[in-house]
Amino acid sequence: MAGLSGVPIIILKEGSKRESGKDAQRKNILAAKAVAESIRTTLGPKGMDKMLIAGEEATITNDGATILREMDIEHPVAKMIVEVAKAQDDEIGDGTTTAVIIAGKLLEKAEGLLDQDVHPTVIVQGYKQAAARAQKVLSEMAVDVSADEATLSKIARTAMLGKGIEMAMDKLAMLSVEAAQAIAGFEGKDIEENIKTVMIPGGRIDDSSIIYGIVLEKERTSLEMPKKIEDAKIMLLEGTLEIKKLDTDAKVTITEAKSLSSFKEGEEMVIKSQVDAIAAAGANVVFCEKGIGVTAQNYLARQGMLGVRRVSREDMKMLALATGARLVGDVMAVTAKDLGSAALVEERKVGKEKKMLFIEGCPQAKAVTIVLHGVSEQVLEEMERALDDSLNVVLDVIRSRKIVPGGGAPEMLVAENLRQYASTLEGREQLAVRAFADAVESIPLTLAENSGFDPLDSLAALRAKTGQGKAFGLDMATGQPTDMIAAGIVEPLKVKTQAIKSATEAATMVLRVDDVIAAKREELAPKPGQSPHDYTMPQMPMPHY
Repeated sequence: MAGLSGVPIIILKEGSKRESGKDAQRKNILAAKAVAESIRTTLGPKGMDKMLIAGEEATITNDGATILREMDIEHPVAKMIVEVAKAQDDEIGDGTTTAVIIAGKLLEKAEGLLDQDVHPTVIVQGYKQAAARAQKVLSEMAVDVSADEATLSKIARTAMLGKGIEMAMDKLAMLSVEAAQAIAGFEGKDIEENIKTVMIPGGRIDDSSIIYGIVLEKERTSLEMPKKIEDAKIMLLEGTLEIKKLDTDAKVTITEAKSLSSFKEGEEMVIKSQVDAIAAAGANVVFCEKGIGVTAQNYLARQGMLGVRRVSREDMKMLALATGARLVGDVMAVTAKDLGSAALVEERKVGKEKKMLFIEGCPQAKAVTIVLHGVSEQVLEEMERALDDSLNVVLDVIRSRKIVPGGGAPEMLVAENLRQYASTLEGREQLAVRAFADAVESIPLTLAENSGFDPLDSLAALRAKTGQGKAFGLDMATGQPTDMIAAGIVEPLKVKTQAIKSATEAATMVLRVDDVIAAKREELAPKPGQSPHDYTMPQMPMPHY
């Protein structure tokens, strides 16, 4: 509604809602804080777990990314905070909880500044200055490391602390280091492009292993085919090995039995020629993206080949990376150069009834498979989540060669530096920088609280050490400041820098919104007596210029 000479003018339809100014900002901040509060207690090695219930299925985890992904959230601002976590997870693979907690605290501190009549623009500007300064501090405190197995193992273990899989930590750390080293030279954006994880219920955790190749949840197409082929020459076919069905409007007229026999023989000759072309190229294993007909199965079996049908596009790409094979569209044009290789292709029984196909011993594998064994699906799922975090951080360190201490040490040093920096600023922006420092400091505070220590005492002890220029973090066993580098509690630099960046972007985005308008959507419901499929879209009014 607007006013003109005392006459109200209605500009929004009846049923529309509008909130503006501080009311809109406070409600948005409240929504963001609620999301941050929901996962705050999961932070750190002694963080609590959450139970996520969907229908009859329940998932127990303290992985921030998983919790936020599974939560049924409706508020648009809350969804923005979840997007922060998603961006952090996609970019780095770890640090999602840290990013969300900092974002929530930034908005909480901003709320106090808004009550002091500090303009949102001033707060946003101060936050941006503080974030830039924080990035600089983190870069300066980073330690250059060699990507040796001992260092990488420490990083892997730090990433998995508090994930509830302590009994498997050593094994998973070893697997993540080996897998990350295997694919580190390949510039895949996501580890999913080069690393596949297969979970097998039953067996011991120590039975988990890494395979330089691919494991498929598939079986050979025919029992007549060999179960095992050594020195495999592998063909990847994008098309199909079966006679295509006729179009619906096509018609074949056969007037006598002889013609029918000739027609079938012709079809068989087509398939035989295709299988002969595969054999001539030297292939003895065929993975097909689409179907393999019965006739083709028989010819493949006679040639001593192993065929697998209905292989997903993603698995075909990983097979190409692992074996070095090229995806072939025309089976008649296949050559020896198109084939990949593996030391062994074997169908194995997994568990009581399940069968899987193991393609291993690939000489120049650009893709590997981690096979996880566990007592139950719940344990396996949590192992997979921990392994994913570990793989990402180890790969980050291999590529960047920069680490920072863990245990809240980076946040304490950033907060101390920002408070000194704030004193050099003039105007109200220094209030925003101080608020940013307090928000970042909430990470060690939360770590202490989740570990059962007095958060204020722990924070005071950390401040005393940090004031002496020492990057000390919180020892989760004693609650005392400790040299995290010496203790082997380290994290990739990129996890911290991205968390600061993501949190700042989310907080500033929320703060810049001062008006929320929820327009009532026009229902596209049919009129009485009208068919449900017979309605017209409402006409939008044309603007007048």
